[in-house]
Amino acid sequence: MSPHPPLIVGGGPAGAAAGIALAQAGVQATLFERLDMPGDTICGGFLSWQTIERLAALGLDPDDLGGHRVTHMALYVGGKEQVARLPAPAMGLSRKALDTALLDYAGTSGVDVRRGHPVRSLGGTDITLHTGESVPWSSLFLATGKTDLRGMPRPHGSTHDPELGLRMRLPFAATLMQKIGGRIELHLFDRGYLGLVCQEDGSVNACMAVRKSRLSDAGGDPAALFVQLADEMPFLADRLADMPPNPKIDAIGNVPYGWRAKETRSGMFRLGDQAAVIPSIAGEGVGIALASAQSAVNHWLASGAGGASSHQEQFARRVAQPIMLAGLLKGLGDRPALARALAAMPGAANIVARLTRVR
Repeated sequence: MSPHPPLIVGGGPAGAAAGIALAQAGVQATLFERLDMPGDTICGGFLSWQTIERLAALGLDPDDLGGHRVTHMALYVGGKEQVARLPAPAMGLSRKALDTALLDYAGTSGVDVRRGHPVRSLGGTDITLHTGESVPWSSLFLATGKTDLRGMPRPHGSTHDPELGLRMRLPFAATLMQKIGGRIELHLFDRGYLGLVCQEDGSVNACMAVRKSRLSDAGGDPAALFVQLADEMPFLADRLADMPPNPKIDAIGNVPYGWRAKETRSGMFRLGDQAAVIPSIAGEGVGIALASAQSAVNHWLASGAGGASSHQEQFARRVAQPIMLAGLLKGLGDRPALARALAAMPGAANIVARLTRVR
């Protein structure tokens, strides 16, 4: 038996789900979350049908989340539109709403949730909190999302032309709701893509992944880039017609899309974006978070701290296909001929939706 209870660093979907699964197995973990209250993140806002099933398996009723029902996917590539029904209903839900529900549920399930406790650094046998306090660990679930913890860096993305994440929230507008409705839209363009989905409050989450060079073409101004894309893409122009004149745009740099953790140090279970970073075009980031949490807990229950390596190796293999396919999809904006061929292929959108899920 481990001399210390499991520690979880990060209170997003991966960390909360790991704590809940441990609690359901009779193990109380301590979870450190840097924020007092959850907020929105750069990416996220879409829950696939499989992700909804995983939430239900944890005991969280998806109907109680109040998300926006999504039944179709629309793919815009090469100047063409292709719409397909999803294999099962999905959901548009802000990360603020999802993370709040999961953390609250974790607390009532028996997880020792400590909000407003940033972890400053990670050592071989302890973590150091922002207060300077040292907390020992034997098993640690690392779930800090796209933010790296000091002592556990991931490789950066491309140094030649790095990818950036941009997010803008479009306020509720009846005309916008009618255009998007129950769809998740993917707009592919040269050196990037933009995803649009309605949220629980009627606003629209606009999440973009783009190469730094494309942003530079717009003078380095994210708002100008949105305007430039609207000028180039008629379908997108309709969606951005009500964009605020001075929108608040969140940004994150050097996202290592496509990276997978194939190994780990003893006793450390990497979850979510700390385990694998799928291009956000797949809409499977939360799915990876929940799947990696369950995998880690299963290996911990079977082998304790010694299960970390097998968890990491097996999960890396498990997500290889959806990450590879999502990477190919996001690159179609740079290949107009191939993009037009895909858009003309019957059922292409549905195939993409299925093959980019983590099974």
